[in-house]
Amino acid sequence: MHRIPIEEWIIKLRREFHREPEISFKEYKTQERIIHILQDLGIEPQKIANTGVVATIHGHPGGPCIALRSDIDALEVLEVPTERNKDYISRNIGFMHACGHDGHIAMVLGAARLLQENRHTFTGNVRLIFQPAEEQPPGGAPRVIAEGGLDSVDAIVGMHIFGAVSVGKIAFRKGSFMASSNLFSIKIIGKGGHHSNPEDCIDPILITAEFIRSINKNIKSRVDPSKYVLGIGKIEGGAQFNRTPDEVEIIGSFRTFDSDDTKTIDEMIKQTLDDLMGSYTTNDCNDFNVAPSYDLDILHGYPVLVNNAVFTKAAHTLLNERYQDVDGNAKPIFGAEDFAFYLQKVPGIYLTLGTKNPDKDIVEGNHSSRFDIDEDILINGTEILKSIVLDFLEKPDNYGVFVQ
Repeated sequence: MHRIPIEEWIIKLRREFHREPEISFKEYKTQERIIHILQDLGIEPQKIANTGVVATIHGHPGGPCIALRSDIDALEVLEVPTERNKDYISRNIGFMHACGHDGHIAMVLGAARLLQENRHTFTGNVRLIFQPAEEQPPGGAPRVIAEGGLDSVDAIVGMHIFGAVSVGKIAFRKGSFMASSNLFSIKIIGKGGHHSNPEDCIDPILITAEFIRSINKNIKSRVDPSKYVLGIGKIEGGAQFNRTPDEVEIIGSFRTFDSDDTKTIDEMIKQTLDDLMGSYTTNDCNDFNVAPSYDLDILHGYPVLVNNAVFTKAAHTLLNERYQDVDGNAKPIFGAEDFAFYLQKVPGIYLTLGTKNPDKDIVEGNHSSRFDIDEDILINGTEILKSIVLDFLEKPDNYGVFVQ
């Protein structure tokens, strides 16, 4: 199989994985296929994190170890048939590789093939990580780490295909590059009753409306609006057209590029709710005191993704020498990635690779039911990963890693 020309081989693999999408921690067929391909390349794989795969390419002994990571899970999205995808549309109805992970798998396998074929020319090792469940917090990365996936690894590289970025463009930045993701759920508890007697009720719907109206204004008094986003995803409460309900549930999320801003928003959500509880407390309900209350739960998901400054500077120098369209000072992205957990453990970089190509009618963003990629970028991504790996192994000190 690996005698097929590399570019043709990568496209073939990408289409194969695209046809068989599997959601987080259900990637059993994907895992089996990755294992088979690695074995065919002469690389010994191991299962990790239930449905993931790790493997190591061994060069000459004595050098550092750098990891390449690909996420492997798909989304619960019904793929729309198009003229382009008719040969590889999802066969698993209701599920789709709508975020480019099929391309990520193919590119890391492509880099693995090239590195394995040339393993006698470099010193050090290359760890391959095919990680499950990037799309489902808390993500697969913590399990990979806990089960030893980063053991003996000195640095790591990841890359993501982006539908909103022009085809072939390589974009990244040192420091905070992708946001943290945080989920909040609130239950606002009032006092229900008939609409004809509002004086006997404390309306949780009114409190909810006031919370939604106030929360962004309150946060903006403390956090630069360009440094966070917050939205409400679900509101549920009530059953009768003429009855004030007893409670309302709210679910939402917010994202930041700084842990201090995350803490501030946590505080502002609670403070806003506390203020509202005070303002809606009444003693007019048939001569007894009634106070609204709330239950608040905030789940901190993926942390801010922080590219190591020294590693990123060295990678930027290398990529500038080899590619024309490189943006090493890209704007931070409000998307979140559990690759951030790896970067908390070892230095490295996370890059994006553009696939938007209006000439080929490839214009949909990630997670769209019409998302597709310009497959010409797959060989570029493969070469980018290989180039960074080989440059790192040759000059690890340039990347901030010093081998004894």
